[in-house]
Formats: sequence, C-alpha cells, structure tokens
Amino acid sequence: MHGIWPILYAYFTQAGTLDRQAMRWQVQTAVRSGSPGVAILGLATEVNKLSVQEKHDVIAWAAQDLAGAAPMAVTLSGPTAQEQLKLAEVALVHGARYLVLQPPPRKEVPIAEAELEAFFQCVLEGLAQMSPTTPVGIQNAPEYLGVGLDATALVRLRGRCNNFRFLKGEAPSVIIEKTVQSVGPSFPVLNGRGGMELIDNLRAGCAGMIVAPECAFEQARIAELYGRGAIEEAQAHYERILPTITFVMQSLETLVVYGKRIAAWRSGMDVHHDRQCALMPSAFGLAAARRFAHQLGPLPGCTLHPEVI
Repeated sequence: MHGIWPILYAYFTQAGTLDRQAMRWQVQTAVRSGSPGVAILGLATEVNKLSVQEKHDVIAWAAQDLAGAAPMAVTLSGPTAQEQLKLAEVALVHGARYLVLQPPPRKEVPIAEAELEAFFQCVLEGLAQMSPTTPVGIQNAPEYLGVGLDATALVRLRGRCNNFRFLKGEAPSVIIEKTVQSVGPSFPVLNGRGGMELIDNLRAGCAGMIVAPECAFEQARIAELYGRGAIEEAQAHYERILPTITFVMQSLETLVVYGKRIAAWRSGMDVHHDRQCALMPSAFGLAAARRFAHQLGPLPGCTLHPEVI
C-alpha cells in the first residue's frame, strides 16, 4: 500500500440518512483524479456515528462505484474482535484489497497497551484464517484515538502475524521517522493528519498518506514531484494548499464540518446535513471554507458548486 489515498467522507441527506448519490460522486471523482485506491470507514467517514448497516452500505456502495477501477481499503472498527471480524467478512465479500484495524473504543477506562496488543493479535489471527493473503494494517493514532502501541509492540506483532503488512499513523513527522526506522524499510508506513508535513513525511520514509479528499489530488501531484526529485516545485505546490490543510485539521470536528464542505464544493456538491456534530458550522467558518474551495478550484471532471463561485 503506497501513494496518496483519499478516505471518503460520509455525506448525509436532509433526512439524515446516508446520501447515496454524493457517496457515488465522491468515489467517481477519486477515480478520475487517478487515486491509487480509496479508503473508507476511517475517522473522516465519521465511522463512530454510523450504524452497522450503514457501514455495510458504505462498503457495498464503494465497491460498486469503484467497479474494479482502483483497490479499496476498509477500516475495521468495533468494540470487540468478533465485531471487527464480522465487518471484515463484509469487506472481503465486496473485494476489499486492504484492511485496517482500529483500537476498540473505550468511553470510560482506556484500554491498556498490553490489552490492545492482544486485541490486535486476536483480530489479525482471525483474519489470517479468513483470508490469509489479504494485507492488514493497524491505525496507530493515539493523538486522535487516545490509545496506541509503541514501536516495540508493533515489531512484536509483525513477528507473530504474517498478515500484518503496513501501518497507518497519525503523528508528527519526527515521530513517524522514528517509527519507520524501528519497523524497518520493508514495512510500509503511511501517515495521515490531512497531509500536514507532507514533504517531511516523505523525507521520513513514508510510503504514502491516507488523507481526506479536499486536497488529495494536489497531494498526489506533490508526492509525484518529490519522487522524481523536483523538490522546489513540490514545496511550492505544498505551500499553496497548506493554509487549507491547517484550517481543516485543527480537530476531527473541524475536518468533518469544514473539510467535508470544501471537498463537496470542489466536486460540485453541497453538504445537506451534519450528523451529531460537536462543532456546528459558523458564518465565519463557512466563509473561510468557501474561500479555500474557490482558491483551490474544482476537482478533475467537476465544476465548483455555486456556493463558492
């Protein structure tokens, strides 16, 4: 798993249900943009707000809309290993190429690191029996999820479970660089954080990024420029999108309220409903989001939504 992968937002209708048309257009836009693949059911997809059936719908829809044009990576969430394995069955039936494990949510006492390591090993072993050749990653994001594994635990898991093939981090580049060094060059490490420190992440040895779609197309271009040694040009492109990344990545709440709107407007869509948002959009925030969407312009094959023209 490598390159710049967009992770889908969850778009909702005015009635509060998942917006099938918007989800389809989002996937089709990613394919037109040349994305190496599409990731779903991560933090940007507001997975903690989706029912089990809605998770199944997102998987089935994404597979249908991709139609084999690009691989799909599915994040597995749930409070128990059994629930994550059940979701994996659905993902595999629909052709998921990669699976990513999230720590189980704990509202009261946080899960201890040793317990988390045992939890991941249980799921990895179950997945090895279910689909031995499917590469599995772990989303190690203590900054956002409140719990994670250190490099020593990750190396132990890699030695025990052959299907543990990559890592999805959510950390500053100085931490990611240490992680890359600890797990070794043959073990791909991808970062997220919306693309913050993109070029330094590449310098640190990241195999790619899994980022929200509002700037994914530009980030893929930057990674391509960096890969062929056009560092100054890559830096100039990065400086153009950095204000947008900084704006939307202040928190997860900011991302799913304003980042989602920037991505929608660049695709010619609008956001009709916010589900259970701790942060509701303000007039000031919406004006900033419109400005960023207008500055970036439409995504490939799209026209800007009238909201920002």
